[in-house]
Amino acid sequence: MSSDPHFGLSGRTILVTGGTRGIGRAITIRFAEAGAHVIAVFVRNEEAAASLTELAGERDLRVETLRADLSRPRGLEAVEQRLAEMDRGLSALVHSAATGVHKKVHEITTRDIQWTFSLNFEAFILLVNRLLPCFEDGASILALTSPGGSRAVPSYGLVGASKAALEAVSRQMAAEFASRRIRVNLLCPGAVLTDAWDAMPEREERLADIRSRTPLGRLVSAEEVAAAAQFLCSDAASGITGHRLVVDGGAEILE
Repeated sequence: MSSDPHFGLSGRTILVTGGTRGIGRAITIRFAEAGAHVIAVFVRNEEAAASLTELAGERDLRVETLRADLSRPRGLEAVEQRLAEMDRGLSALVHSAATGVHKKVHEITTRDIQWTFSLNFEAFILLVNRLLPCFEDGASILALTSPGGSRAVPSYGLVGASKAALEAVSRQMAAEFASRRIRVNLLCPGAVLTDAWDAMPEREERLADIRSRTPLGRLVSAEEVAAAAQFLCSDAASGITGHRLVVDGGAEILE
């Protein structure tokens, strides 16, 4: 795909939130391999950021990491300032960063709600609004959602609610930003084995259940999700906006 000029990202500047770990890391690497200059935003895990920087150096990829807490005004300002320093248009924004607590609904607290929505939903809107003047003609915005945004998943009610809100505002953005020639889409991975699963209750049992109910008989990989992200942010998807692309090995069609 990367060698096809319609899928290539050569010379483009792309911002990936949560871009140093898990699916975000795979997207960062994939986009850089396709020729983009990628700014990978992270918050706390300096080790993961250093590992990504080292890998980029070994492969001669144009990747830089930027520490910024997007749930706070100072973090949003740091991103805006970095793009101003680069003095170049933004070709794509991928919102992969996510957080949240895994509790049953009756256990959720006000603090849980504020923490989860501040990054998964509020930061996305505020970051997009700040960066609107930076987007190039034909730019792309891609938000990562999850099956829990439209279905009931055990102990996932709060995160799922934040993803449902993310999906709703992304559709609204797609309608409103079309006149600016900015496309907005959603990418919904199924279960991907990243460290995010470490916080899930009954992790192994749930993963085994998902595998057994997936037509392909396996989990999808972060690299497969990254390939779909590349498609949606490339010229090959120039006619696609307001779409939710599912990459889950077919699990959704059986539920």
